[in-house]
Amino acid sequence: MSATPASEAHPAPEVLRAPLVLEFPFTRSLGPVQSAFLTGLRERTVLGVRTTGGRVLVPPVEYDPETAEEIRELVEVGTAGTVTTWAWNPRPRRGQPLATPFAWVLVRLDGADTALLHALDAPGPDAVRTGMRVRVRWAAERAGAITDIACFEPYEDDGGTGPAADPGADESSATEPPAHSGEFADPVTGIVAPARLDYTYTPGRAQARFINALAERRTTGERCPSCRKVYVPPRGACPTCGIATSEQVEVGPRGTVTTYCIVNIKAKNLDIEVPYVYAHIALDGAGLALHGRIGGIPYDQVRMGLRVEPVWTESGRHPDHYRPTGEPDADYDTYKELL
Repeated sequence: MSATPASEAHPAPEVLRAPLVLEFPFTRSLGPVQSAFLTGLRERTVLGVRTTGGRVLVPPVEYDPETAEEIRELVEVGTAGTVTTWAWNPRPRRGQPLATPFAWVLVRLDGADTALLHALDAPGPDAVRTGMRVRVRWAAERAGAITDIACFEPYEDDGGTGPAADPGADESSATEPPAHSGEFADPVTGIVAPARLDYTYTPGRAQARFINALAERRTTGERCPSCRKVYVPPRGACPTCGIATSEQVEVGPRGTVTTYCIVNIKAKNLDIEVPYVYAHIALDGAGLALHGRIGGIPYDQVRMGLRVEPVWTESGRHPDHYRPTGEPDADYDTYKELL
């Protein structure tokens, strides 16, 4: 299996740029402390937990950060508190608590010894200061999540602390927070936390050439001038030798399965029935394997050494999956160095 130099008839493409989103909805079950805290928010109640040393932690944790002992003593703290520190956010991003500029604040709620991070709805940075008094603004619809607190808002009370309290004062000692059983009807036992990252991806010249070649249903790599290994997809440099790569090499389109895994979990927004197989595929002429989905064969018949070829998407921008070519399996000695 040899690599064929790419045709020089293809000019160097322009550098590409496109928005990219990485998203992973993380599902987690809740222990008794976190369950009580989030269910309490749904019921407009803020709960903390008392440590073995007597400190009240909000948000609550299940183990004492100083002694590592398990802690379960829940207490109810106030819905008003004091800003201990803050930072102004002039350009809110997608998914943040408010659509207009706001302040990120750490708020020590009355009765608590630690501060809770959330958003403060304020007209501008001049309206925010350390020591100011704020209170919870509850969301109109609550489901048992930190977003049940829509935000904090400025609040002037006459409870002895005033509109601008001393942030270093021990407010929790003034009024002992009452104990709470943590029992609610229909408790929240699990949450789905969507982790999402939006950014603009610029692939650079090496990967831009690779992407543009895919649009022509070709797969290209770059050869290291020292070790002669052909990298697919190319990165612009050999990670082993530390040398820039520029020699374009067209590989494939056929290749060999070097290793694989069977996927049994349905992925969100991916219209593929489970189980299915993802494999490392060493394209003919490449110096390392890339990964792709295997189709056109029962999942339990996929094997190392299977010869495959690409099946392109309708748009032709990239392979949708790889299918068996019908050739005899590759000899192990042919691909063992790529494992």
